[in-house]
Amino acid sequence: MEENTLEVEVREATGKGAARKLRAEGRIPGVCYGQSQSQPITLDPRALDRLIRRSAAGVNTLIDLKVEGGGDFDGKKVLLKEMQRDPVTSALLHADFFAVDLTHTIDVAVPIHVSGIAPGVTMGGILDQVLREIHLECLPDSIPEGIIADVTELEIGMSIHIRDLPLPANVKLLSDGDLSVVSVATPKAIEEEVPVEEEAAEAEVEGEEPAAEPAAEGPETSGEQSGD
Repeated sequence: MEENTLEVEVREATGKGAARKLRAEGRIPGVCYGQSQSQPITLDPRALDRLIRRSAAGVNTLIDLKVEGGGDFDGKKVLLKEMQRDPVTSALLHADFFAVDLTHTIDVAVPIHVSGIAPGVTMGGILDQVLREIHLECLPDSIPEGIIADVTELEIGMSIHIRDLPLPANVKLLSDGDLSVVSVATPKAIEEEVPVEEEAAEAEVEGEEPAAEPAAEGPETSGEQSGD
């Protein structure tokens, strides 16, 4: 079997009851989509998990589908469109695939990987990656495994935006180029240093004010004595 081949079976029964029965048998339900047709399927979640984990492209891996008994999707190249996992165990519960035409471009989300050590971090700054994927348009067999954000020139206060990222020549950018990807933030200790000094100065001023209050009582006492 080829490295990126996934074996599936046509699923006849549908509904929650049938899905629970499948999972009890160690399989999960899924669906294959085409331009004008769809087909309920069943598959081994462990096989899909292994395929995704061993591939550098991850969820963007181009999969060769092998349907037991044949059918419209047998031998098609598909991409994982959506998968559902158990929120507690992370076990796969459902998977959807869509058949691709290798001559037509598609929209994909590609992960952004940070590379290098930022000088600002060695000076005490904090590296903050706020964006972890980028949306691109490309042919199905030209999907990048990832886009690199090189932070080796980032000082404290500097950022890398989407427009700064190097992209392969055969892809089209769909994300907003002005979005920030990663930055080196000022440490909180430095940000809090000024307020602490200001509070100390205010405390000194407040400490002088009470000393002036007794002097204000003098005229009132003097007035009471003169009235007697």
